[in-house]
Amino acid sequence: MTDAASGPSESSGSRPEVRAAGGVLRGRREAGVAVFLGVPFAEPPVGALRFAAPRPARAWSGVREALSYGPPPPQSGVFGMDALAGDAQGDDWLTVNVWSPEPTPGAGLPVMVWIQGGAYVFGMSGLPEYDGGRLARDGDVVVVTFNYRVGMEGFGQIEGAPPNRGLLDQVAALEWVRDNIRAFGGDPGRVTVFGQSAGGGSVAALLAMDRAAGLFRRAVAQSAQGTFFSPELAADIAAVNAAELGLRPTVTDLSGVPPHRLPAASDALAATMDRRTERWGRPAYRTIPFSPVVDGDILPVTPWQALSGGALDVELLVGHTRDEQRLFTAIDGLLGEVGEDRAAAALRLLAPGPDGPRRYRDAFPAADAEGLYERVHSDWLFRMPSLHLAQAHTAAGGRAHVYELTWSAPGMGGALGACHGLDVPLVFGNLDRGQPAMLIGEAPSPEAEALSARMRAAWTAFAAHGDPGWPAYDTEQRLVRLFDTSPAVTAYPEEPSRLIWQDHAFPVLPLTGS
Repeated sequence: MTDAASGPSESSGSRPEVRAAGGVLRGRREAGVAVFLGVPFAEPPVGALRFAAPRPARAWSGVREALSYGPPPPQSGVFGMDALAGDAQGDDWLTVNVWSPEPTPGAGLPVMVWIQGGAYVFGMSGLPEYDGGRLARDGDVVVVTFNYRVGMEGFGQIEGAPPNRGLLDQVAALEWVRDNIRAFGGDPGRVTVFGQSAGGGSVAALLAMDRAAGLFRRAVAQSAQGTFFSPELAADIAAVNAAELGLRPTVTDLSGVPPHRLPAASDALAATMDRRTERWGRPAYRTIPFSPVVDGDILPVTPWQALSGGALDVELLVGHTRDEQRLFTAIDGLLGEVGEDRAAAALRLLAPGPDGPRRYRDAFPAADAEGLYERVHSDWLFRMPSLHLAQAHTAAGGRAHVYELTWSAPGMGGALGACHGLDVPLVFGNLDRGQPAMLIGEAPSPEAEALSARMRAAWTAFAAHGDPGWPAYDTEQRLVRLFDTSPAVTAYPEEPSRLIWQDHAFPVLPLTGS
């Protein structure tokens, strides 16, 4: 692609137009921000391109209307995401959306590119909680969101197809940003990629990918999911997944399966994963059928290995919520119901090393069974992987800022605490739409609005100049920012967990049985 900044652009009236590399786009204005939705960054990955690496989108003639989100990729049935996806028509899954307060070449605004989470099995950029208007307007930044393939389409280990197709989609979207964002008023030299949960894990993976080098200057990993599969584990899971359809995990067998059927087969597999703990280990226990695969090529090593091998020329903002697991405990109907048997099993399967369970009990003598259960789940999947990103980068000479969200969500009578996902509406400022309503409540309080404003200001300041407003993390003071009603900068508050996990390398998850 050629650089779109060389083309003319106009942004007058309520229907702004920009000349991107593929042609002219016409968007709309919302509350002072120019919005362009559903812009293809790659060809639809169907037909002959099914399970292939993304290919750049073809140019178009005339003016392309960019007024609605593109259709999402096939979705898992978790949280009814498959039903939401079913309302959208078409197979042009790989599209970007742009919000810009000044869509003219030369504006030179910082750019923030969002990667949504969803456990690598669901996720779509068109959800109302990911609307980038408020973040763009208040922070004077260009916000970009996009779709990438998930589940078997994006992360299944399929013979004849490249691995990590979902990650390759993310790289392709970042390449589109590099080649086009000047036309929307953005500076391609000041791109920050940010994501949460599986999106945070994706941000971490991009740090380790040669293909992503130079595509972003800064990175924000929010509650980064710490699961990375070996090729053997991924292939074994894919084989069982394909067997749900009576097929083999090959391009030849699967390319003829209607796209919506693959997530349904994966959901059927997920329902029985807990029976395969001896073979698949921790992912089976936590029902995680897909994750990035450390294949030695597209993803050469784990993010922690990549960062510890030498400081990358990237600045990091990394953090997590205090009560990550609480949301999942609630979804599973286990709030107030976790007994000693469940706690003991969680400690045995997730705590690091043979003495991990004892170390948890020694470190938290006042914790009840549910408290231990939630701590070890939170630490293994989100909190410690996130912290270790910052520690590895810092130890190698890089710069990282760390935070923890400790404000308790008012939803469900406060039972969710500072749970997983609470940071997303606060960062985007979308407190009263979509899924966040369950966490924030139907009418956001002044307290929630003030906290959201502080987080948006920190994220956009980091995107603009690399300083979110508190000291960088180091291995002596370990200073972090606590986001709560009364913000504070203090030593990392999860020190007992840090000490338990300090020698854990977060290795590639293997195939554990035969």
